[in-house]
Amino acid sequence: MADKAALIDILCGAARILPVITVEREQDALPLADALAAGGLRTLEITLRSEHGLSAIRTLREQRPELCVGAGTVLDEWMLAEAEAAGSQFIVTPGCTAELLRAGVYSPLPLLPGISSASEIMLGYALGYRRFKLFPAEVCGGIKALKAFGGPFPGIRFCPTGGVNPDNLRDYMALPNVMCVGGTWMMDKDWIRNGDWQRIQETTAAALELLR
Repeated sequence: MADKAALIDILCGAARILPVITVEREQDALPLADALAAGGLRTLEITLRSEHGLSAIRTLREQRPELCVGAGTVLDEWMLAEAEAAGSQFIVTPGCTAELLRAGVYSPLPLLPGISSASEIMLGYALGYRRFKLFPAEVCGGIKALKAFGGPFPGIRFCPTGGVNPDNLRDYMALPNVMCVGGTWMMDKDWIRNGDWQRIQETTAAALELLR
């Protein structure tokens, strides 16, 4: 588990912003990934919210091996197994159950479990987890919650996701227990539907520029 936490640190440190991608049309996976990569984001979370999630992961792993591709919105151990088989390099969940956390311990992949409370952190902590996704970040306290968690959980680091945007991005990243943030603002659904890949690339680059 310590090795997995170290790997998550490497992934999140390199990513800084983890784009949370839901592929609604199979043909969008490659150009969307290319636009994000051109803007500077090369670590991608492909959610399993749509029927194209697993196939998008397979396609990207086969055709864009230079990218780091993980699976998000993994809800149970069966979805975890499917994500592993598709070639995912890491796993992200929106919440946590005892069964899923135990499955993550034995998985070869690093798993970033979603939490929204101290009790959920403790549930994961007991199994060796030290890295978590705070979700939905703004709804469950955002920056104030992360500051509060820093007291009883000094060795824990987070990826806040849900409500993070260019207006609060730097405030989140300034916290010592934040390793990266998750977001969708650089991928407006209309831009994707219209194939406005250049705008996605520019918005991505502008987001990273805020962190310089």
